[in-house]
Amino acid sequence: MTREITDQVPSDSPGAQEIGFAIPQTYNASRILFDNLAKGRGDRLALTGPLGTRSYGELCAEACRWGHGFISLGLQRGDRILMFLDDTPAYPAAFFGAVRAGFVPLLINTLTPPDLLQFYLADSGATVAVADAEFCSRFNAEACKGTALRTLIVVNGAASDHAVANTIIAETWLPAFPAELAEADTGRNEMALWMYSSGSTGRPKGIVHLQHDMAYSEAAFARNVLKLAPGDICFSVPKIFFAYGFGNSITFPFAVGAATLLLPGQPKPASIFAAIEAFRPSVFFGLPTLYTSLTKADNAATTDFSSLRMALSAAEVLSAEVFNGWKALTGLEIVEGLGSTEVLHIYLSNRPEHKKLGAAGLRVPGYEIELKDKDGRHVGDNEEGILWVRGDSNTPLYWNRPDKSAETIREGGWIYTGDRFVRDADGFHFFRGRADDLIKISGQWVYPLEVELCLAEHPAVRECAVFAAELPDRRMTLKAVVVMNERGFDATETTKLLQDFVKANLLPYKYPREIRFIDELPKTGTGKIDRQALLKIQSS
Repeated sequence: MTREITDQVPSDSPGAQEIGFAIPQTYNASRILFDNLAKGRGDRLALTGPLGTRSYGELCAEACRWGHGFISLGLQRGDRILMFLDDTPAYPAAFFGAVRAGFVPLLINTLTPPDLLQFYLADSGATVAVADAEFCSRFNAEACKGTALRTLIVVNGAASDHAVANTIIAETWLPAFPAELAEADTGRNEMALWMYSSGSTGRPKGIVHLQHDMAYSEAAFARNVLKLAPGDICFSVPKIFFAYGFGNSITFPFAVGAATLLLPGQPKPASIFAAIEAFRPSVFFGLPTLYTSLTKADNAATTDFSSLRMALSAAEVLSAEVFNGWKALTGLEIVEGLGSTEVLHIYLSNRPEHKKLGAAGLRVPGYEIELKDKDGRHVGDNEEGILWVRGDSNTPLYWNRPDKSAETIREGGWIYTGDRFVRDADGFHFFRGRADDLIKISGQWVYPLEVELCLAEHPAVRECAVFAAELPDRRMTLKAVVVMNERGFDATETTKLLQDFVKANLLPYKYPREIRFIDELPKTGTGKIDRQALLKIQSS
């Protein structure tokens, strides 16, 4: 496959015209960072956090050294570099260095086990990886077997046990390289970066994004919803390897000369609160599960949130309880949106000044949204349909997966999301579940998400998940896993209480037949509820 990928949506698409997006045929995505030098922002703060600060001038110099370092390893234009990194200053420096030199970073979840890491390495053909010292042991014999990996670059410490023959310690290696590097003459439709899907259904898919995609998502979402200014400090608890966190921490603040707060390690409430007080971010990005844990944390009420002007959420449906709890705690109303890795960031969003609780939001300018039934016919307001989205940041393909590409990426650059929505007369979209998760219980059709959202509204419920399960006689039933706000409750009485709550608020047959109580729901590396892990818990 050539480096140049024909973009499925031309630059004169309706979305691009709507937001006035124009970009030259020769374009390198590192301009998101480096244009700050041309605009005289070299001395401005780019990064802050517990591992130190970087000005734009310092960050650009580090990125150039990274680019030269990658070139010295004999990489060819378009070669992939696997990045197994926590949120520290090394991440944006290595990322932009790779892109500026014409290479393609792969942003990998740091919770990835060796067997899945082996798949990423083999699938991408990456010969070089960059990893935090604490993650080096993940590159063991199992992970490296049958791959082309030959060099491991270690950041933030010394290398530990691993199976890679050639190891480089970044902090002693990089200073020898120049602090300036001309950008590669990449085309706007050339590969810039990859991310992998979560792999919840089968093998993960390598999602390819092009050089102009970062700039497009900034022009569409950030300018119309975030409206960042150079004085803003963005704090995204979702990590950089997550498409949502990548835009929040890398693309959007750097595009306007704002700053990013990077917090490594597990995002525990105490460390998040400490970071907010110490580094005074103005825009906060989270997920519903994160907001739930923050509002329930012991020291939440004593934290100073006065620096925040805006709080955003994505990825999962936000309940009224969480929305109201955060507002009571901080005085801020959470702005909810919905996006996907395939589109790179958010394409449906509420606005600070115009929102509806429970809605994924309005169409983001620059993206076309259509709701269709299973036969491809358009549906009207207040009718349920499957959401299709088109915009210039859409992925053109899944790497080496023509079958999956054909299923999701349709003619004309449209992406079939498989998500069911209802759009009201005001243009707000309400998520109704996946197109394929409808199940029949007692002869009646039920969507598990509807039941989950109902349970989440009970004041005694902290968080929950509802899913379908097959009984020994092949009938389907609904099961729930619930975390309660208080300990010491009677499980039998509480089960009946919650079942009666669902019966009263939905139709009686929709109640979960089985409820299991646990102390905490397992989460994925992106902060979502780990439903695969829950299925194992439920079946144990």
